[in-house]
Amino acid sequence: MPSAIPTFLGILTAGTLLAGAAFAAPACEPAKVAEKYPAIAGKTVVFGYDPSIPPYAIIDDKDKTKVSGSDIDLAKAVFDCLGVKYELKPGAWPGLFPAVVSGQIDAMFYLYYTPKRAEQGDFITFMKAGSGAIVQKGNPKNIKAEADLCGKTVSAGLGTVEERQMKTLGEKCVASGKETIQVMTSTDAPSGFRLIATGRADAMVIDLPLINMMVKRNPDVYSVGYSVISDYQIGGAVKNGNPLGPAIADAIQALQASGKVKEIFATYGIDPAVEIPATLKTE
Repeated sequence: MPSAIPTFLGILTAGTLLAGAAFAAPACEPAKVAEKYPAIAGKTVVFGYDPSIPPYAIIDDKDKTKVSGSDIDLAKAVFDCLGVKYELKPGAWPGLFPAVVSGQIDAMFYLYYTPKRAEQGDFITFMKAGSGAIVQKGNPKNIKAEADLCGKTVSAGLGTVEERQMKTLGEKCVASGKETIQVMTSTDAPSGFRLIATGRADAMVIDLPLINMMVKRNPDVYSVGYSVISDYQIGGAVKNGNPLGPAIADAIQALQASGKVKEIFATYGIDPAVEIPATLKTE
């Protein structure tokens, strides 16, 4: 009987090592791109972004050919990790996901995942949504929570989750005996911020990192109305069935394991609490 113990321990140790290897995070191995990802090896990935939405993408004020931001830095890190060439292609936000679906661009980041959207694109989620409302300095309409938006004029991006949320919330306002929400859509973030600055809208609902950045840059113009971290998941998107999807998921997992994603988030003032394990979602 005693002689069986070392054998059992040896099997247990080997099994533990194998299990650990099986669940180890993918590693960045750009030299092995042809071996690991033959379907994308040798190709140039076209990555779409909207340059008007800091901190995700920011055009340099002094050199308009330079762009930075959390989406940009993460995209570069992902494609360098995979070992593929890439091209950064600017575009207006409402047209980015349709461009992914049609094949005009290969990938984009910072898109809210929904099952409906997953009918057209595969998602790689890696963060939760931090959102809220930005208001005029001093919060003259006393907007401190979603419930305070009833009867107000609220700006939201055209075709965004926030636009749908505000329309749904407006219906709930009416059902509870309050006035509905007047939703004013804008095609880009700067247009929405101007609506707040000029008083045409009482609040703008948008991503929390962008709210915090605008208030920090323009403290005499804007204030934070309210903020919340929700259960909505955000990530990158590719066309359904594109082999780039699993590759991006592997790369982000590797970058999360190395701490690179947290480093990028910290650089652009994004709360590290919103990071979640990268997951490929195809439905």
